[in-house]
Amino acid sequence: MHFQSLLGNAVMAGFGMITLAILYRGLSVTDIGTYIFFLAAIGLIDTLRAGFLTITFVKFYTGTEKERGEVVAGAAWVIALLITVFLLLLNIPAYFIASYVSNEGLVLFLKYFSIISVITLPTFMANCVVQADKRFDRLLWLRVMTQGSFTLIVFILALLGKLTIDTVIGGYCLSFFVSGILVFILKWTMIRSLKNADRPTVLELFHFGKYSMGTNIGSNLFGVTNTFIINFLIGPAALAMYNLGGKLIQLIEIPLSSFAASGMPILSSHYNRGQKEEMMYTLKKLIGMMTIALVPVVVIAVIFAEPIISLIAGKGYVHNETPNLFRMFMIIALLYPADRFFALALDVIHQPKVNFYKIIVMLVVNIVTVFLGISIYHSIYSIAIASIFPTLIAILMTYYPLYKYSKFSFWSMFSIGYKEIIVFLKQMNKTLLSKG
Repeated sequence: MHFQSLLGNAVMAGFGMITLAILYRGLSVTDIGTYIFFLAAIGLIDTLRAGFLTITFVKFYTGTEKERGEVVAGAAWVIALLITVFLLLLNIPAYFIASYVSNEGLVLFLKYFSIISVITLPTFMANCVVQADKRFDRLLWLRVMTQGSFTLIVFILALLGKLTIDTVIGGYCLSFFVSGILVFILKWTMIRSLKNADRPTVLELFHFGKYSMGTNIGSNLFGVTNTFIINFLIGPAALAMYNLGGKLIQLIEIPLSSFAASGMPILSSHYNRGQKEEMMYTLKKLIGMMTIALVPVVVIAVIFAEPIISLIAGKGYVHNETPNLFRMFMIIALLYPADRFFALALDVIHQPKVNFYKIIVMLVVNIVTVFLGISIYHSIYSIAIASIFPTLIAILMTYYPLYKYSKFSFWSMFSIGYKEIIVFLKQMNKTLLSKG
C-alpha cells in the first residue's frame, strides 16, 4: 500500500516535472510568474473544498461498515456540491470586477475560478473515495489520467508553437474534464450515495471539516502569502525563480505525501479500535524513518543543485538565485515529516482545533518574518530563510498535545525510525539473497 501510494506520487511528480520543464522553456519568465500566481490563487480557492472533505472523508469513512460508509460518502457529496454552488455565485460579481484589475494573473483567477472548481469536482471526490478505500492502485491511475493528460496537452501545444497562458489553462481544464468523465464511468466517485446522505452526518462532517478547512486554508495561505508578496513587491520574474526552487522540493514531497496518504488510514484504524500504543508507534516509526531516509536525498540535492536546476529549466536559471533557494528549501524540508505527521495525528485523535490555531500562528509568524527580511535585506533569500521559523513553531505546538495524549520523547522517533530502517534493509537483503 505504501509502495502504491509512493508510486502514484512519483508518477504525478514525474509528469509535473516534465510539464514544468516544457513551460519554463516555452514561456517567458514573466508569463511563468503570471501562471504560477494564477495556480496559487486557484489552489487557495480549492482549499475550501479540500479542507472540508479530504481528511474528514478519510477519517469518518475508513474502517466503517458499508452502510455507514454510504452515508458518509453521500454527506461528503452534499458538502462538495454546496461549496461548488457557493463558488459559482461568488464568481458572478468577481467576473465583472476583473475588467478593473490590471494584474494579468489576478484577472485570470477572477474570471475562471468557479469553472475550474466545477470541472475538477468529480476527480476530487474520486480521489477522496479511493484514498479512504486504500485503493492506491486506483489513485495511481487517477493521477495518470489527470496529470498525464495535462502533460501530453502541454507537450503538443509546445510542439505546435501554440504555448501561451490561455492555451495552458485551457489544457488544464480539458485534462480534468476528460478525467472526470472517466471516473464517473468507472464508478469511483460514489455519487449514487447522495441518496443516503442524512442531516446529522452532514453536520458531523461539517463541524469537523470547518477546523480542517481552516487548517488547510491557513496552510495554503502560508505558501500563497509568499507568492503574493513576491508577485506584487518584487515581480513575476522573481516569482518564477522562487517557484522553481520551491517546486523541486517535490523530491521531499513525493515520499512524504505518499506515506501521509497511506499512513492516515492506518492511524485512523488504530485510533478507532482503541489501539493507542499501536497508533503512537506507527506515528513515531513513520516520522523517524522518513526523516532519516531523506538525509541522503538532501545531501545530494545540496551538492548537485546546479545540474538539477539546469536539467529542469535550462541553463538560464543556473546563474541566478534559483540553485541556492533550492538548497535552502531542501535543508528546511528535513523538518517536514514531524510537522506533517504530527498534524495528521492530531486530526486522528479529534484535535483539529490545535492544527487550526497552529496554522494561524504560523501564518502570522511567516508574514512578520518575511516583511522584516525584505525590509532589512531586500533579498528573495530572506523569504526562504523566514520559512524555517513557522515550521519550528508548528512542530512545538503539535508535539505537546500529542505528548499529553501519550507521553513520548521527541528523539525516540528517530531511534525507532533507525531501528525500523535496519529491519527493513535486512528484510530486503534477505529477500534479494533468497532470490539469488
